[in-house]
Amino acid sequence: MRIMTAIACSALALVSISTATPMQDVKAQASSSFESYLQQVREKSLQEGVRAQTLDRVLPGLTYNPRVIELDQSQPGGGPDSAIPPFAPYQRRHITPERIENGKAAYRRLIAKLIDVERETGVPGPIIMAIYGKETNYGSYTGNFDIPRSLATLAYEGRRRALFEPELLAVLKLLDQGVPQSALKGSWAGAMGKPQFLPSVYLRLAKDGSGDGYADIWNSEYDAVASIANYFVHSGWRRGEPWGIAVNVPSALDRSAIESRIVPTRCPRVFGRHSQWKTMAEWRALGVVPATGKSLDENVMATLLEPDGTGNTAYLLTGNYRVILDYNCSNFYGLAVGLLADEIRS
Repeated sequence: MRIMTAIACSALALVSISTATPMQDVKAQASSSFESYLQQVREKSLQEGVRAQTLDRVLPGLTYNPRVIELDQSQPGGGPDSAIPPFAPYQRRHITPERIENGKAAYRRLIAKLIDVERETGVPGPIIMAIYGKETNYGSYTGNFDIPRSLATLAYEGRRRALFEPELLAVLKLLDQGVPQSALKGSWAGAMGKPQFLPSVYLRLAKDGSGDGYADIWNSEYDAVASIANYFVHSGWRRGEPWGIAVNVPSALDRSAIESRIVPTRCPRVFGRHSQWKTMAEWRALGVVPATGKSLDENVMATLLEPDGTGNTAYLLTGNYRVILDYNCSNFYGLAVGLLADEIRS
C-alpha cells in the first residue's frame, strides 16, 4: 500500500512538473536568483555592522519589482552626440505661476525657521524653497515606491549595481538605526522624503531641525529645510554670494577666446558648456552686462553659460551654482532652481 502511494505521489509530481509553463519556470528561477543575491547582501551588511535580527526581519519580505526596472531602462540616455534641447521651453514648464505662488506661500509659512537656518548656514531661504519645490512640489508628492524593495531590485538587476547596491546597504542601516520601514517610501530610484535624499545622503547629512532628536525628512518640514541647508554647506556653499545673474552678451564676443580649457571629469556635458572663469569686472570689459538690475560684485568669479545659444538670455554663474549642480547635475535643473529662488524672493 505504501509503495502504491509513493508511486501515485511520484506520478502526481511528474504531472505537476510537466504542466508547469515556461513563464512559471522563468519566474521561479528569477525568484531563486533574487533570493540568492539577497543572501550576498546579508553577508555584506553584517560586515558593515547591520544586526542580524534586522536583516532577518527585512530581507525575507523583499520581492523583485519589474516596474522599477522598466522605469530605469526608459530614462533618456543623453549620449555625447545627442542634441541638447533649448532651455526656454523647460523654463516655462518648470517655473510656472502656480509653482512660484506655492513657493512664496511655503516661504511665508516657514519664514521663522528659514531665517534661523540662513543665520546658521548662510544658505538663503529662497534657495532652500526652490529645491523643495523642484524635488517634491513643496512636499505634496514624495513618491510611493517601497524604497528597500526598489533598491534591492535595481541592485540585483546589475546594470547599475555600483550605484544601487551601496544605497541598498545604506537603507538597511537606516532600518537598523530604528527608522520605521513604513516611512521608507519615495521615488523608484530610491530618493526619499521631502528633500528626496538617497539613503547614503540621509546617513551623512540629514539633520534634525525640530529639536526632537530625529531627522524626519518624511514628515517634518523643519527637518527637511535643515537637511537641504546642511547638504549645501557640505557641498561648499559660500555665504552671501548669489548663484548667478542673467546677462546680455554682445554678438561680436569671441566665444573661442573664452572657451574653457579644463576637461571635466564629472558631468562633462554639463560643465563642458561653461566658459572660462572671469571676474564680473572682466566680463563687463568684454561687454557682458546684467540683463536686469541684479548684478555681481566686481571681484566675484563667474562662468558664462548660453543655454539657448547666441542672441538669447545668457547667465553668469558663480561657485554657488556649482553647489546647486551637486544636488542634481543638470544645467536646466540648476538654472530652474536659481530662477525659481529669485521669483520666491521677489
